[in-house]
Amino acid sequence: MGSALSRHKNKLRGIIACILVALASKFLSLNYGAPAMLFALILGMSVNFLNESQHSVPGIAFCSTTVLRFGVVLLGSKILFGDVLALGWTTALVVVGCMFATILFGALIAKALNLDYRFGMLSGGAVGICGISAAMTLSSVMPQNKDMEQYTLLTVVMVATFGAIAMVAYPVLANSLDLSVQQMGIFIGGSIHDVSHVIGAGYSISEDVGYVAMIVKMLRVALLIPMAWLFLLIFAKQRAASEGRTKLSPPYFLLGFVVLAIVNNLGVIPQIAADVMNQTSQDCFVVAIAALGMKTSFKGLLNIGWRPVAMVLSESLFLGGLVLAWVML
Repeated sequence: MGSALSRHKNKLRGIIACILVALASKFLSLNYGAPAMLFALILGMSVNFLNESQHSVPGIAFCSTTVLRFGVVLLGSKILFGDVLALGWTTALVVVGCMFATILFGALIAKALNLDYRFGMLSGGAVGICGISAAMTLSSVMPQNKDMEQYTLLTVVMVATFGAIAMVAYPVLANSLDLSVQQMGIFIGGSIHDVSHVIGAGYSISEDVGYVAMIVKMLRVALLIPMAWLFLLIFAKQRAASEGRTKLSPPYFLLGFVVLAIVNNLGVIPQIAADVMNQTSQDCFVVAIAALGMKTSFKGLLNIGWRPVAMVLSESLFLGGLVLAWVML
């Protein structure tokens, strides 16, 4: 009884630490405009010593896994099939094709740069789908080890950085090429990583461009769970080996996402409740990023070299070039 109570106290300490870091990150984000997840990563790394204490480790592990997966489930409240279908089959197929091409390109460029192909697939998925949320979701179904934690954190940092750059640069590029409203919307929504960056870039041009960009982006977000299932199948044996099991339990959190998306599209969930779920999902990701940050040291990230940066930059430019080439045909 006493040992069980002690374990719960230790878990609670770690959870509280992650929540406090997440709250501080949200405060900084509101005041300075940078993504909360990026602040959570940096602040989490600054208290890396907590992960060396047996009193905090259980709670940090809980936040980096269970809280993350709960956030993935709630992400289903963002998906509206009607908006996705409004794009038309041709545009939808192009967006899907660009996503697969970017993930494949990520694996190939990783090999060319002598990096782990899993890192290339993870970062390619984050670039091709929906940025930080995709990085967190895909990594949760890949082999769980120290390398994967570092790959996830590196992907988060670089996707946030290049997404912010694209948010400023792509509207300028779209205007200079004299693209139509539809072309601009597809280009912005189909090539920029995070939803927040797409909103910023699209609506900085016009409300119509922002609307088209968001519909395209929602299609990319809708592709997250099918790709997570595919990653789960691809890495099933590796993940089972990394966890010391012969068989993995079903990914109930992915099923939860699908169920919630279906229920949301049936109109059962009031819009205000869907908005709360969506916000809670983002908050869960911030807490999970804080936990992953606590598991990582600044020294480890400083030793990454130029190759991971070159890889994610190449993936970003590859996706942007593909989408732009199609809209200009």
